Amino acid sequence: MNTASPDAETRTPEELPGVVTRLFKGVLYAENDEKVWQSLLGLTSQVRDYVSVLGLDLVIDESEGYAFLRSREDPDGTLPRLIARRTLTFNVSLLLALLRRRMMEFDINSSDVRLIMTEQDIADLVSVFLPESSNEARVLDRLSADIRKVVELGFLRTLKGQTATYEVARILKAYVDAQWLEEFDARLADYRATLAGEPLAAADGDGEDK
Repeated sequence: MNTASPDAETRTPEELPGVVTRLFKGVLYAENDEKVWQSLLGLTSQVRDYVSVLGLDLVIDESEGYAFLRSREDPDGTLPRLIARRTLTFNVSLLLALLRRRMMEFDINSSDVRLIMTEQDIADLVSVFLPESSNEARVLDRLSADIRKVVELGFLRTLKGQTATYEVARILKAYVDAQWLEEFDARLADYRATLAGEPLAAADGDGEDK
């Protein structure tokens, strides 16, 4: 005989509001907040149901150790957007694409989990795509600004005690997905054309964060 109170199954777990509130603040990493991460793993279905009412989906990757909220696809535009869609500059979009490609190569060729890159490593990565300029200082300043923006977006994380050294956040894999990578070579051709000052017919959508 079931003696549970009538509202036992609908009672909100005590940890649920805290987990959802934390997710609204940004990406949750297991390594940075183990307590909330463990609560999320125990309340995954409740969190999904909770944010679904708000037009959001929970994206969680246990193997990589991150979770975040994403606005649900809404072709009719009937749902308010609680998670803002951020417009990115061309150079920041290019940097994200190259970092994602580097991460894919790293995962194939290395047994390490953390991809660490210096600012010089990143400069070498993008230099082939930058226009020739006699003002090298200006080019480097722009690259530094792009790196700061990627840090702000959460795709690069600065390492304490190490100057101009970053960890490429693995959540980048969720934003630049496998389908996008399949078209990577074609996109790079478009990038080269744009940097050379040629018309870019297929550029629509490259400047938006998912």
